[in-house]
Amino acid sequence: MTQHYRITLLPGDGIGPEIMAVAVDVLQVIAKQFDIQFEFKECLMGGAAIDATGEPLPAETLETCRNSDAVLLAAIGGYKWDNLPRHQRPETGLLGLRAGLDLFANLRPAKILPQLIDASSLKREVVEGVDIMVVRELTGGIYFGKPRGIFETETGEKRGVNTMAYTVSEIDRIGRVAFETARKRGGKLCSVDKSNVLEVSQLWRDRITELSKEYQDIELSHLYVDNAAMQLLRWPKQFDTIVTGNLFGDILSDAAAMLTGSIGMLPSASLGASGPGVFEPVHGSAPDIAGLDKANPLAQVLSAAMMLRYGLDQPAAADKIEQAVLKVLDKGDRTGDLMSAGMNLLGCRAMGDSLIKALED
Repeated sequence: MTQHYRITLLPGDGIGPEIMAVAVDVLQVIAKQFDIQFEFKECLMGGAAIDATGEPLPAETLETCRNSDAVLLAAIGGYKWDNLPRHQRPETGLLGLRAGLDLFANLRPAKILPQLIDASSLKREVVEGVDIMVVRELTGGIYFGKPRGIFETETGEKRGVNTMAYTVSEIDRIGRVAFETARKRGGKLCSVDKSNVLEVSQLWRDRITELSKEYQDIELSHLYVDNAAMQLLRWPKQFDTIVTGNLFGDILSDAAAMLTGSIGMLPSASLGASGPGVFEPVHGSAPDIAGLDKANPLAQVLSAAMMLRYGLDQPAAADKIEQAVLKVLDKGDRTGDLMSAGMNLLGCRAMGDSLIKALED
């Protein structure tokens, strides 16, 4: 029986439309192979939405996302909008999307592909075999806590304020996602906090420790965030699944991403308790190469695979896409960010063509 899915596409800015086009082409091939029917609807978000409507996340876009089965996002932002007031910047739209869909769990894999080991800036013996999943809390913490803002004190001096805050329920729900994720992987979970100086982190550690009583099969450890950052570079193979708050997760997931050699290879999934998830590459909009056919579409394509796996319960289709990515890398096909001696330099569109051929072979 044909499975029907409504997918909201948010191409966004910069290289977003180019890499999204490749991902849609790949999904169209997969649809034919796995008796799936996709209904795609493209909406404005980020800088493109600001230019058209004055808002980074129009109400119509959010409503369309809510009524879909999954959301595939490319990239937002760029120099053009950097000097706008904060509430009008593209990144504010991204925060609004996460909050509007109640996407509290961000899954960020950092896996070393054998074909790209030498692309990493770290030694082969350090990164070979690395396979990490960072589970980041996404709708709480310092990015959403109140009070926040820039205020004028009694003396007339300006003072910036942000509040890091978590409730027990917020910690428990991300903790459960992390324990369940670890259970499907290597059975090890490292919780990262700063409980030696932050009360909010002490509550975090207390709740994660309490939750661990329900997951006796999972080996739980704790690290302070500064030590965790050091350990990611010193010996990343010690990690399997990492769980942490919004700010720390933002930083550590990007650090883990660069273990792989290129941020252009890494997808992510943002999930809630119910409703559609958002699936997106972790890289930015790269406005300096937008429209030049130089973008690497593989992270966008792998984000589509995560959408199939985590959002639509189509693991076989996800596997097929991931295998196609490995095939093109085995052939030596590379975009500029991955290029090394003896490889085949391809543009964004040509890499998409190579993926389609791999899927159809």
